Formats: sequence, C-alpha cells, structure tokens
Amino acid sequence: MEPRAALVTGGTGGIGTAIICRLARMGHRVATNYRDEAKARAWQQRMKDEGFDVALAKGDVASPEDAEQMVREVERQIGPVDILVNNAGITRDTTFHKMTFQQWDDVIRTNLNSVFNVTRPVIDGMRSRKWGRIVQISSINGQKGQYGQANYAASKAGMHGFTISLAQENARFGITVNTVSPGYIGTDMVMAVPEEVRNKIVAQIPTGRLGTPDEIAYAVGFFVPDEAGWITGANLSANGGQYMGW
Repeated sequence: MEPRAALVTGGTGGIGTAIICRLARMGHRVATNYRDEAKARAWQQRMKDEGFDVALAKGDVASPEDAEQMVREVERQIGPVDILVNNAGITRDTTFHKMTFQQWDDVIRTNLNSVFNVTRPVIDGMRSRKWGRIVQISSINGQKGQYGQANYAASKAGMHGFTISLAQENARFGITVNTVSPGYIGTDMVMAVPEEVRNKIVAQIPTGRLGTPDEIAYAVGFFVPDEAGWITGANLSANGGQYMGW
C-alpha cells in the first residue's frame, strides 16, 4: 500500500512506541502527541537513533481545543491523517465506594473523551479522500471488568460502542473503524508490580505469560493495509486467552 500519514496518541509509552515502530516499518509517516516537551524530545531522539523519524505535536487529548491544534500541527508536518490510533490512556484505580469524581472524570476525559476529541478533526478529511483507518486501543478490562477499575473499565467499554457506531457511519467512505483489546502486557508499568502479584496474573493466562507491546502493535497493523478493507466494527482480543468471547 502507499505510504500514508499516521497519528498514534500516547505514542511515547511502551505500547504506543511499538505501534509507531510497526507503522513506520510498514512505510508510513508517523506522529504522536506530548505534554512534557523535554521527555518527548529525549524519546524522539532515542527513536531517531533506532532509525525512526517520528513527528511530535504538543497536545492534551483530553482537551478538544488541544486535540484540534495537535491534529493540525501533525498535518502540517506529515500530511493529512489517514491512519489514527487512539492509544492514549491513564488509570486512577480505586474501588467505586472510595472513588472521587475527579478520579472518575480524569479517566473518562483522557481515555474516552479523547477518542472524540482526536477523531473528530480527522474524520471529514478521511471521508473526502474516501480512505481511512481508525483503531482504538481498549482493554481486556473493558470486556470483563476489573475490581477497582469502574472508571477505567467504563472508559474502555465505551470505546467499543464508539467503534461499531462510527464503523457503520463511515463504511461506504472507505473508512474502517476497529478496536484492539490488549490483555496484560509486559510494559514498565506492569513490570513494576510486585512479582507475586504478576505471578497471580500470569496464572490466569492460558498462554502462561504476559504479552509484549510488539504483539499489540502487530494486531494494530493487521487492520491497516488495503487488504483489511472489508474488516470494520471488529474487536481483536489480544490477551493470551485470558478472556474468550464470541
């Protein structure tokens, strides 16, 4: 397929970085957003040292105004966005009876509102060009729920409703909209969990191990080529068999 411009939100994290590398290896021009410029520039240089030229645009995806400005800056640097991966996300875990509105709102704004905020500025262009790929990075916990994650699970489950509705609205414009739902991945955040807790998690995974960021990037890459043009409104569960559904 021809090289296209791809935007991956939250691209400086473990999964986001792997997705960026996958898309770049597929020949696409790739960009991501940042809030902390010093950290982002250091990450950009590390990527460059590894052979990946990634454009950066400042923007908080929880803000509609920031997201629109970010998209316009990305377009200025690498061209109209044809591939969008909504990957940015945070956690504010606590049981619901102890959860504050701020903990709820932070997660919903960053994880779910961001999907609207970033997709809205790119959808018209995709429709006019008659081609687009939109992929949400949800979570196993958006499918099965998780103790202490009512806010996170709600935000990730909401992505599925967004995906299947947007897929129906835009299929005739050559735009596919799909979701990837990772299970437990061996990112820095998960590896920082005490070993005995990790062992309990792994014991629940039929494959007997955590996933890798590259395996999630592969799942994202599956939805991108022209050959995937008949797959839309789908959810790809990449969780080692921990949660199995139709």
